[in-house]
Parts: sequence; structure tokens; C-alpha cells
Amino acid sequence: MEQKPIIQLKNVTVKYGDRTILDNVTTDIMPGEIFVIVGGSGCGKSVLLRQIIGLEQPAEGQVIIDGQDFGATTGEARRQILRKFGVMFQSNGLFASMTLAENIELVLEEYTHLNSSERDEVIEMNLRSVGLGGFRNFTPAEVSGGMRKRAALARAMALNPSILCFDEPSSGLDPVTAASLDKLIKNLNSVLGATMIVVTHDLESIMSISDRILMLDTKVKGILATGTAEELKNYTKDPNVFNFFNRIA
Repeated sequence: MEQKPIIQLKNVTVKYGDRTILDNVTTDIMPGEIFVIVGGSGCGKSVLLRQIIGLEQPAEGQVIIDGQDFGATTGEARRQILRKFGVMFQSNGLFASMTLAENIELVLEEYTHLNSSERDEVIEMNLRSVGLGGFRNFTPAEVSGGMRKRAALARAMALNPSILCFDEPSSGLDPVTAASLDKLIKNLNSVLGATMIVVTHDLESIMSISDRILMLDTKVKGILATGTAEELKNYTKDPNVFNFFNRIA
């Protein structure tokens, strides 16, 4: 039986005022895959992610989540779709005045009916799953940048989402810490089976974690190429794609 896409982008166009950022973007994302969005600075990677997770509405086109037109939903139907997503933002988005545990609990209090003991179990499980089992009572300022990223991931996982999104997960991290985070993403994908969407320009990360890649380009205001890491590393249809994946200036 043919697998159906969990996310479909149909002719998505994004405009800010008179400026078109993305024009007519169409692609499918399959359940369980690590789908990586790449491209040069300003090409619209994070812009596209914001359309997918519902932070913005495209000027034209549709974002279909599990067969539902995301843009056409309201009220409880929209809330149910939003619960399918967990997002780790580039800046981590943790509240500085709260401990790591309290940051996760905030999500559970807002979106679940779990009691205090049940919330505590979820918090402990998620922190342990990202290697932060002993850091629940630390504030973001008391841990390293890599640990803050992991804590943000633990919070993104709090509602057991079917889709996990990462905006520049390795940004600001040293190579060893970035590689450790890549390994964690791969392991969680294998264990949880969640669909993962990663926005990044880190070539080592792209080659390490991706199942499939979509490359955006400023000039075409959309998709320049799609494929696996190996396919795009050997891409001959456009020198910009080949040069990007082979680090040729």
C-alpha cells in the first residue's frame, strides 16, 4: 500500500508586502523521514518552515497536514493540527526565569489534563531522552548552549508530536556539540518514528542526518533541487547545487 504524505505543500507563495519570497513551492514530506530544507542566506528556509507550522499563512497555495487544509481550519480543528507539531527554534525560546523542568511543564499545563505527578513523569522522561536527566532544576543560564538546545528539544517533544521541526539546530554550537545534536536527532527519529523537518545551512549536518533534501534558491524564489544527499552531491543539472554540496566557492 502506497504511503501518503504527512505534509503537502501545494503552490505555496509567500509575500511580504510587494516582495515575493517564495513562489509556487510544491513538495511532499513523507511520514517518518528526516526532511532537510537548505539553501543560501535569505532564500526563505525559515519562511517556509513558518508556513508549515502555521505561524504564517501563505499568500497563495495550500499547506495540507494529514489530509487537512491547515489554512482553512479554525478553532478546535486547528488546535488539533497544531498539537501534531513540536518546534525547536533557533534561539531555543526557553524562558530564562524558569528552570528546564518548568519550561517543559508550561506546555503540559497549557495543552494537557495531566496532574502534577503525571506531568513530572513526562518532564523526567523527556529530559532523560535528550541526556539532561540531572538538570531539571537548572535555569537556561546555568547550562551550556548545547544543553539549552537539548532542553528546547525536550520541550518540543512534550506533547508527543508526530512532526518535530528544527530551525538551525546547530547554530552557535561548536563542531563536537553540533555532531552530538545530529546524533541525537537521528536516534530520536529511529526511536520515535516522528517526521522531522530540519532547516539548516550546516553541510556536515545535512550530509549526516538527511533522508531527503529540498534546496531553495533566492533567484528562482523557490525550489532549485530535491533529492538525497548523495544525489545532490553529484547533481549536474545546476552548478549552484553541485557547488553548494561540494563546498566550491
